[in-house]
Amino acid sequence: MSGRAGARPLRRLVVLRHAKSAWPEGVPDHLRPLAPRGRRDAPAAGLVLAGADSLPDLALCSTAVRARQTWELASAEWGTPPPVRYEPELYAADAAELLDAARQVPPEVETLLLIGHNPGLEELVLDLAGDSLDDALDEVRVKFPTSAIAVLAWHGDTWQDLAPGTALLTGFVVPRGSKK
Repeated sequence: MSGRAGARPLRRLVVLRHAKSAWPEGVPDHLRPLAPRGRRDAPAAGLVLAGADSLPDLALCSTAVRARQTWELASAEWGTPPPVRYEPELYAADAAELLDAARQVPPEVETLLLIGHNPGLEELVLDLAGDSLDDALDEVRVKFPTSAIAVLAWHGDTWQDLAPGTALLTGFVVPRGSKK
């Protein structure tokens, strides 16, 4: 009998902070678009995810304009983007609300992409990661800037099994697009 018998599936939660946003005068926060740097960095984030074999089966995205634009530009770098659900509750969500959203995901989803905002995303990564490869956890503690991507891996039968301290932070990167 194999040692893998009865092993719980490996799941990945990919956390992407929206790319750099603009601050146009008189525009409400929810409607702020990406800044020129954000329009360069979002496609770079998509390329990093594709190159790291971290493409999701499903994406949950905040309804804020800057998050939706980040999704559109990042996913445009993939052959066929996965389904996306725009979730109003992800806007300004704290770590507990983000975890609750992830726990609602169907069990057939093995890799979930969550696109949202700080400080909630950073808090979520720090809450879930019991450990990390290399010094990724220390890097997240220092800063979780715009376009940052954190990849958390864990074993569970359903997303409801995801709990604080149960995931391994397998990667942390901050993609930046080139200035043309």
